[in-house]
Amino acid sequence: MGSAVKLRDDYSASELRRLARASKDVRQSSRLLSIAAVLDGMNRTDAARIGGMDRQTLRDWVHRFNTVGPDGLLDQWSPGPLSRLSPDQQRELAAMVETGPDRAVDGVVRWRRIDLKRVIKERFGVDYDARYVGKLLHKLGFSHISARPHHPGQDAHIVEEFKKNWPRTLKAHLCDLPPRTKVELWFQDEARIGQKNGIVRQWARRGTRPRQPADQRYKSAYLFGAICPARGAGAALALPFADTEAMQRHIDEISRHVEKGAHAVLVMDRAGWHTTANLRMPKNMTAIFLPSRSPELNPVENVWQYLRQNWLSNRVFDDYDAIIDAACDAWQKLLAAPQTIKSIGMREWAHVGQTP
Repeated sequence: MGSAVKLRDDYSASELRRLARASKDVRQSSRLLSIAAVLDGMNRTDAARIGGMDRQTLRDWVHRFNTVGPDGLLDQWSPGPLSRLSPDQQRELAAMVETGPDRAVDGVVRWRRIDLKRVIKERFGVDYDARYVGKLLHKLGFSHISARPHHPGQDAHIVEEFKKNWPRTLKAHLCDLPPRTKVELWFQDEARIGQKNGIVRQWARRGTRPRQPADQRYKSAYLFGAICPARGAGAALALPFADTEAMQRHIDEISRHVEKGAHAVLVMDRAGWHTTANLRMPKNMTAIFLPSRSPELNPVENVWQYLRQNWLSNRVFDDYDAIIDAACDAWQKLLAAPQTIKSIGMREWAHVGQTP
């Protein structure tokens, strides 16, 4: 067995313990404490245990300490080999990934790692393993995520103009209200919930694919929901149909949840049962319609996603009553978390709570 490596003598045990207390690196602190114990005369095997290491590992750190000092006890991670793609090639690859494939040229509608492996080899002459392509994409700032639905007929200019002109739109609709009237902004939508239910992602061990029940029956109900993000409040009804009568009931229900003395602005899409002249709008409510084909402007769409991911997906409903019970239970859980409603529902462009 070799002799113990002699420690440098320009640091005392008390100084090393002081440095350990001040260090923000847990590993460096434990190594400093082990070396301080050696300076105090402790057996090196026992001193190594203080730092959660064996005697040989402590010996290696002693060499680093003797050469560099306390900074030598920090982990020195290797940056790894240089990338085989130049910075310009990496920027070109990133632009290509962000733009997406040309179906006519590339033959696919989305980039897969195997597709990018081929393109990188053809364009840059570098042959990567498909798994490394995924690591490279992460280094370039990309994640493998689900795309947000986008209506092909949407006019992006109209959507942006709607957000930009929202204060004037609001003022024009509320110009007849008495001064200082409190205004509440409500968003409304409805979702079909049924036996033919969705399956959402879940954590599972790598290499496995868990199973979840998937019903093929078609019984369903509609959950009419509305939220007031500023208050973290909501109002909903679970109904068998989505039509004018159901919408009238929901409007009346929202009206009952508006604070006394306040006036509600109800923002909703242009479904036929929303825009019909047969609806009777309560005195404490004004409707404003979103541009066509712009569901991303309505945060209730995100509410439906939240309810499905947490309480409604991966389930089988025995009958209509079970669907109603599940929908109501999910909505009640949402109401019990007003901060969640605020987090999901707040929109910078909407000026919640503005008075006319």
